[in-house]
Amino acid sequence: MTLSSDFVSQLKCPETRTIIERIKSLAEHTQRSFLELRNELKPADLFCYFWARFGPPNGIQNLTRNDHSDNLVHWDWTLQHDEKLIGFWGTNFRTDLFVIGGPPFSEADKLDLVAQIKSDYKNFGPKMAAIRSKLEHWTEFVNPYWRLTRAVSSLRAELATIDLTSPFERGFNTPTTLIEQHESWDAVAAAQSRAFGLCFGIRSMLPVWAEAFINLLIFSQARPDIKSDNRLMESIYRQQIDVRVKALHINCIGFERAVDYKSEECKAFHRLISERNDLLHGNVVPEKQRFNEVLFLRNIPVFNEYRSLWERTIAVDAKAVGLDKLEAEVKTIQDFVGLILNCLKPKTREVMEYISRRRDLARNDEDGRFGVLFPEYLVDTRPGPPTPQGPDTSNEGAP
Repeated sequence: MTLSSDFVSQLKCPETRTIIERIKSLAEHTQRSFLELRNELKPADLFCYFWARFGPPNGIQNLTRNDHSDNLVHWDWTLQHDEKLIGFWGTNFRTDLFVIGGPPFSEADKLDLVAQIKSDYKNFGPKMAAIRSKLEHWTEFVNPYWRLTRAVSSLRAELATIDLTSPFERGFNTPTTLIEQHESWDAVAAAQSRAFGLCFGIRSMLPVWAEAFINLLIFSQARPDIKSDNRLMESIYRQQIDVRVKALHINCIGFERAVDYKSEECKAFHRLISERNDLLHGNVVPEKQRFNEVLFLRNIPVFNEYRSLWERTIAVDAKAVGLDKLEAEVKTIQDFVGLILNCLKPKTREVMEYISRRRDLARNDEDGRFGVLFPEYLVDTRPGPPTPQGPDTSNEGAP
């Protein structure tokens, strides 16, 4: 079909009960078209336009939505043009457009509809601006603590799949020939090298992982007078990690008691930071990095004790990268975070445990409020247009 030049201006907004009666009266073979609007029309612009022109959403899907943001359809305007019903459903990923009645509605018709709606914005500019002024502006962002938790977990899982057993730890017992020894050594060395790289990456992240939790706690629980002052917040984030931890109960709300930095959990965390700095910055500390002692008479080496080829090569790398320390250090971080959580009031602890598990967080741009806007799962669904039997709210997508 070809849209008339006044198609959009002729749209009417019937009452919801009229829409239901109209759908019930339609024959089952009535032509139905289903199309998508991505960003041809910005959803916020379309929402403000419809509200400015027609008032609150009138479609059937508004009857099925809950009073929160976990819905398949967030808003539904169902409009009428002659005998046709034209529905606009605002979902998580697009505006679903359906047309009931009349000849098929094509992609070309959709583009024409978009152009006419855009052209009509100017006629409702002040009203659209008034509606837009009532919309709260939130910005979603990725939770750094969640991201690091996932990274550490993923790398540890990958490390666990590597077979680190070796026939060479007690000398060349097997295999028997030099060729077999060489090939086996190369295979073992490759596996060990991969494990060392993963271990290095995990150990490098561990203090940052803990710091991300502390910063998340400060971001979400800072006292209102501090949170409202960007300079104060920045000054807290720049403090040394131990100072930040010691002052958490001063700078944040929701604490029952101060974090005891003399506790074993904090002492272990502080040692871990020192170890990480040597590892990450390549500090030369012979006392910590030694692996052998040898005596010399002029240019004649006299070994204090013999070490195997394995002990002089791959075992040295394993110790240097801290493969044997990894699980204990992961537990150090977990215990440190647990200590801080135990210093919080029950309700605040519940909030922190919840947001720690969430990837997507959000902040209100106007007043700085902090929150979670959507559920953990995302559903991309394509419900069919309403039928004479009632609205179809079945899911064809997968979570």
